[in-house]
Amino acid sequence: MDNCIFCKISQKEIPSHTVYEDDVVYAFLDISQVTPGHTLVIPKKHVMDIFDFDDALAADVFARIPKIAQAIEDAFPAIEGLNIVNNNKALAYQSVFHSHIHLIPRYSKEDDFSMHFGDHTADYTTEKLADIADKIRKQVR
Repeated sequence: MDNCIFCKISQKEIPSHTVYEDDVVYAFLDISQVTPGHTLVIPKKHVMDIFDFDDALAADVFARIPKIAQAIEDAFPAIEGLNIVNNNKALAYQSVFHSHIHLIPRYSKEDDFSMHFGDHTADYTTEKLADIADKIRKQVR
């Protein structure tokens, strides 16, 4: 895509700090560095979000995530965890519309990154959960 910043980064038109590259993915440091080692992994093929992946591209991209995550952990032995985050569409906080996966090293509870999931257990009966699962299951292709 002509005006995509991540396409331009993967094609070396815009400088970045490369972490890993092959024929399918380009991994580079996020300029915001939520924590040291915060890396973005993008498919070189332009796809907007997870909904644009086909099976082959998904297999190729996601197969590389553990290798890159392991390299981050090896480079920073103080890591105590790692968040893998993939935001899809604006409402879900996607800000660059070229699919990308954040690998965010975690060093402590005070490292200025958190995710919060509210407890909505009381809102969902067994019947509601069964209905939701059935709706999704019928759409799996």
